[in-house]
Amino acid sequence: MIRNSLFSIFFFLGIIIISVIFIPAFFLPQKIVLFGGKMMGLWAGFCLKVFLSTKIIIKGSDNIIKNEKFFIASSHQSMFETFYLQTIFNSPVFILKKELLLIPIFGWYLKKIGSISIKRNKITKDNLGFFENVSKLVINSKRPLIIFPQGTRVLPQERPQFKKGVARIYEELKITCQPVAINSGYVWPKSGLKKTHRTITISILKPISASLSKEKFINTLESEIYSELNLLN
Repeated sequence: MIRNSLFSIFFFLGIIIISVIFIPAFFLPQKIVLFGGKMMGLWAGFCLKVFLSTKIIIKGSDNIIKNEKFFIASSHQSMFETFYLQTIFNSPVFILKKELLLIPIFGWYLKKIGSISIKRNKITKDNLGFFENVSKLVINSKRPLIIFPQGTRVLPQERPQFKKGVARIYEELKITCQPVAINSGYVWPKSGLKKTHRTITISILKPISASLSKEKFINTLESEIYSELNLLN
């Protein structure tokens, strides 16, 4: 309980301090704000190691795609991957629920780094232009797109069917997908107490080429990520 409290106090205090320090950067070039995001990821890792004695392992670094456009599809069990993946990949662009943009300071940060929002489970004018926005970003930027195909944070043992949106993105963009499996929920669950003396493994899986049908793609993606998570349990 004490470790949980210390982690929460220092983690969120650090995030607030980093956010406040980088407020002036909101009026400066985007790359300066992106550096602040990387600092948040490093701070998250530091707090996990110091206060919860968490070991963080990155598996499959050789699979990271280089010298071509790609998007990342990652499992989503906790807040951890939202922060820490920014330290592994080159300033990824997040696809996230629109409500997050309304959070003071943090929401401003998400807007500044070019995050793409969507209103879940609703057909809106903004959602209709979603794929157009994604396509423009991929064409005009070297930053990889990142999406959580489970749609929201899930418990470690849950295996929900992937949302069809990830297959639509794959079909529209016609670029390689980088699957990532992360078992962070065993340390930092979406609810309840955090666990100590555990290991978080970030498993970067082999790329999925852009040549598959969208049906074959989503089945392959779901199978590979869940198979890896079963091994990490």
